[in-house]
Amino acid sequence: MNTGNMTEIEIEKENKAIAQEYKELLRISYQTLTPEDKKLIRKAFDVAVDAHKEQRRKSGEAYIFHPIGVAKIVASEIGLGATGIAAALLHDVVEDTPISVEDIERLFNPKIAQLVAGLTKISQVKKDMNISMQAENFRKMLLTLNDDVRVILIKIADRLHNMQTMDSMPQYKQEKIASETLYIYAPLAHRLGLYNIKTHLEDLGLKYTEPAIYSDIVSKIKETKEEQDA
Repeated sequence: MNTGNMTEIEIEKENKAIAQEYKELLRISYQTLTPEDKKLIRKAFDVAVDAHKEQRRKSGEAYIFHPIGVAKIVASEIGLGATGIAAALLHDVVEDTPISVEDIERLFNPKIAQLVAGLTKISQVKKDMNISMQAENFRKMLLTLNDDVRVILIKIADRLHNMQTMDSMPQYKQEKIASETLYIYAPLAHRLGLYNIKTHLEDLGLKYTEPAIYSDIVSKIKETKEEQDA
């Protein structure tokens, strides 16, 4: 889907929403961002917006909402600074658009280029592997971590955002992604001390692999809350 069949008003509304998300990203970072940091994040945002401008997600919304969503998780729940936030904004450009790792190094710096290269490598690893091989690969990557640990942290944020926005996907895909999440990403988040994210991932994993159990738990929690409120 492209913007061709959107009205001027819809496009304007979407652009406003994107700008809003960007403001929110700066606001929720729990690192103090210097003017230099903000400049770096702004540049990463501009490059990502431009690179993804033709892309839409399955839900029909502009693709850029995904990198911003990942950057928000990285900023507010994981607490990475400007470099990590910039890399999160750019995490899909090498895989999905004509921009290369060299371009990113030229536009930004070797560190951001290295993070994006690491994220691109992980994406390519998993396409043709079953879950246990993926898990093995992740373990190897974790053990070597000559790559920056931030690569793994951003990857976990990427997975969390994908899990939060899976509703438009076909069911078989939801189940595959959810079981991979329970098997690989939740334990990984746990080992890295991201307990909040681990819980989110497990809840969302359950929602798609065991929908009946999940809705049962949700309604029980709701009942308890209503009783407490009463």
